[in-house]
Amino acid sequence: MASPDDAAAIRSIYSHYVSHTSITFEIEVPSVEEMRNRIVEYTKQFPWLVMEKDGVMIAYAYATPFKARAAYRWSVESSIYVDQSLCGKGSGKKLYLALFDHLKRMGILNIIGVITLPNIPSVAIHEKLGFQLVGRFPEVGFKEGQWWDVGYYQLTLPKPETPEELSGFEIT
Repeated sequence: MASPDDAAAIRSIYSHYVSHTSITFEIEVPSVEEMRNRIVEYTKQFPWLVMEKDGVMIAYAYATPFKARAAYRWSVESSIYVDQSLCGKGSGKKLYLALFDHLKRMGILNIIGVITLPNIPSVAIHEKLGFQLVGRFPEVGFKEGQWWDVGYYQLTLPKPETPEELSGFEIT
């Protein structure tokens, strides 16, 4: 599980994606303090996992609420970032599956991946893990001098028997 002390290492991985790709629509690399705040906020409800190799963080994955309204509480948005030098070597898949296991035990039904398109590697891992494209928004983001589409990919987990008894949620 991630802790606020992981903020600098997480920022280090994420900064490449912000500065050199359209994978995230964030334009400025967040500060270590901002990343720390995100970890604290997101982990109030959902898991944020990190993966290390030889004591060095190489990837992280987390879930956030899909939407704020209470009726959406069984659906989350997932994100995963792997150190750019290790992409395609299986770390992301292992970490994502660990995240999904946590979410399944919480009673989550739907995991939504929001992917900038085109992005062949991200689409490939999501589809390999069972996600299906359920929507595409053309030209909704502008970064790196061009317009980008966004695809919504959905993975449906086994339906919880008693959704009212979900752990980890405050229903408002």
